Amino acid sequence: MATGHTDPRRRERILAATLDHIADEGVAGVSHRKIAVRAGVPLGSMTYHFTGIDELLREAFTRFADHIVSVFEQHLGRADTPDQAREAVTDLVHALSEGPRRDLVLAHELYTLAARRPEYRRLTHAWMLRSRLLLEQHFDADTARQLDALIEGLTLHRSLDTEPQSRELTRLAVHRMTSGT
Repeated sequence: MATGHTDPRRRERILAATLDHIADEGVAGVSHRKIAVRAGVPLGSMTYHFTGIDELLREAFTRFADHIVSVFEQHLGRADTPDQAREAVTDLVHALSEGPRRDLVLAHELYTLAARRPEYRRLTHAWMLRSRLLLEQHFDADTARQLDALIEGLTLHRSLDTEPQSRELTRLAVHRMTSGT
């Protein structure tokens, strides 16, 4: 194994391995030893780069939240008109619900931590704020807040339902919420 001096991406590999491990086995299974093995780094690298499991989890989940915000940016950044913004939200719901199962599992692992521990609640709050700010580029603040919840709910329902709702039904829900009809 390479030393830290010749392995500048070690910290990033550890964070990626942490997210992979959580997606495969859940937060409860995270340990320094398991992550070190998965990342292919010496066990001592874990405490060199992170003060403990909580710091590791917070940074890994922050990285995950950044990824999801970038998905929001990709979809919403293309919209110039209200109709394009509505279509972008529809596309976003379907991209998230039909995307990698890994992202869905990671989101729910983070939500579970946030429901139990305030430091993760702060992390999810920051994530939601960033998402809403992107939505506020196209919709008023109250509508953006409601749309953010709609996106989360529809994504969850579409990903878990044995017969997910159609794109047209998603489009209709978004239109109803954003047009007042």
